[in-house]
Amino acid sequence: MTQNLILSAVFIAPEIKRFNIHAPLIAKKCKPGQFVIIRKSATGERIPMTIVDSDAEEGSITLIVQGVGKSTREINQLETGDTIRDLVGPLGTPSEIEHFGNVVVIGGGVGTAVSFPQAKALKEAGNTVTAIIGARTKSLVILEEEMRQIVDEVLVCTDDGSYCSEGFVTGQLQELLASNHKIDYVLAVGPLPMMQAVAEITRPFGIKTVASLNSIMVDGTGMCGGCRVLIGEEMKFACVEGPEFDAHQVNFEVLMNRNQ
Repeated sequence: MTQNLILSAVFIAPEIKRFNIHAPLIAKKCKPGQFVIIRKSATGERIPMTIVDSDAEEGSITLIVQGVGKSTREINQLETGDTIRDLVGPLGTPSEIEHFGNVVVIGGGVGTAVSFPQAKALKEAGNTVTAIIGARTKSLVILEEEMRQIVDEVLVCTDDGSYCSEGFVTGQLQELLASNHKIDYVLAVGPLPMMQAVAEITRPFGIKTVASLNSIMVDGTGMCGGCRVLIGEEMKFACVEGPEFDAHQVNFEVLMNRNQ
């Protein structure tokens, strides 16, 4: 079978497409939290993409691409039977997967796709896993049914109240804490303000909280410096030393100011 052959390509929401790609070596080696670099053509932009799922037996990996710029929209024009010009990985440091106890995995927007492999692995490690999925509106809610198949509970909210609970993922987290729901570990994936808010909610409770900074990665190798971030007093590179870090140590203020 042709390397990097697209086995299936399906839109799962407006501008959001799921790709199943033949990449046996990556499928064999990848672990939750890792990513690949994808390039559509020889002159195309290098795009880091989290590996959402993998099947070592089939030799395939799953990527979910949101068309937000020229390059990602061009990638989303690819169809079943096309091939990816370049696909390199797995890259990045794997997630810390162990038995924590009661785990909450929070995905905002496409962050739900990024959090999917961790949710799956954390459940397989014996944790009780609650997934909180947030989106701006009903049409942008992704992977709800897939999440329900792998975790203990799924809570869905939309900003405009068009589906399930109205509000933000942080509100769902606060409700869990207010109900004395025991939480031992939180993983947050999504926009920087959301992850910062999650960190501030869990900080007084001393809950171990991890933020995935995959959204700030650019070239995926550490050479461009675009994903540098202050963790405590240390400068780190999200694509090489992350993308996951202790959310209580991430300096979100400096990070968001620089991203502006």
